[in-house]
Amino acid sequence: MASLSLLPSPSSSSSLSSLHHATPSSTRLTLRTPSLNLRTRTKISSIKAQSAPVLTQDDLKKLAADKAVEYVKSGMVLGLGTGSTAAFVVAKLGELLKTGELTDIIGVPTSKRTEEQARSLNIPLSILDDHPHIDLAIDGADEVDPLLNLVKGRGGALLREKMVEAASDEFVVVADETKLVDGLGGSKLAMPVEVVKFCWKYNLVRLQEMFKDEGVEAKLRVDENGKPYVTDNFNYIVDLYFENPIKDGYAAGKEISGLEGVVEHGLFLDMATAVIIAGKTGVEVKSK
Repeated sequence: MASLSLLPSPSSSSSLSSLHHATPSSTRLTLRTPSLNLRTRTKISSIKAQSAPVLTQDDLKKLAADKAVEYVKSGMVLGLGTGSTAAFVVAKLGELLKTGELTDIIGVPTSKRTEEQARSLNIPLSILDDHPHIDLAIDGADEVDPLLNLVKGRGGALLREKMVEAASDEFVVVADETKLVDGLGGSKLAMPVEVVKFCWKYNLVRLQEMFKDEGVEAKLRVDENGKPYVTDNFNYIVDLYFENPIKDGYAAGKEISGLEGVVEHGLFLDMATAVIIAGKTGVEVKSK
């Protein structure tokens, strides 16, 4: 298996951070959430390293997660993501803390299940109230478009994920190649919208009408028992299934956030500073 030393060094974090805070040339959209802090669009570079074809998908996810952890330095406050790939990141952090290769790390989890995993590995934890400034967040994604815009939240943690990742200087995403799309919503899988329980059907109908040109189908998410899925924040989720990709993600995010009763949506726009893609032939890194 070829070396993955071509991955951008964590020392490049200052340049990534500067991109995070660059003033955008496009019109800034003011949404109810602080997450859509538009960043300067720059040319996306891609670096590939080949790996042995015998590796399984989980092997590749772990390999990509290990590379993402190379961005981590002792003393950092870290946003800990949610999902199968993010779980590999948390496991690696626990291992490095145990061996002493990392010290003085504080994690801010994005879900209850991530919190449970981190506690089991003796990773010190905190919350945004006590650590409002996060050095680096590492998380997965459900869709990644060519400009590194994301759909997230199919695991139900979108609100906490967005709050933590918007508070981070750098946001490194780890995903597999099946998550790459030409336009958000293009996978025809769920784009989640977290809504309050009160009159949830009213908002489901409004969301479906909002995206009728994209041929959207809106469904209330249910759990394995057929009951409404309840988030860590005691809300419901309306999943939007798009027949055609969203034409304008920024406008869509603004319109969704403008609906009374909507808590958060799964469009993570202009937030990622780097995306590590695990595929059958190896690992690809895309950065701004």
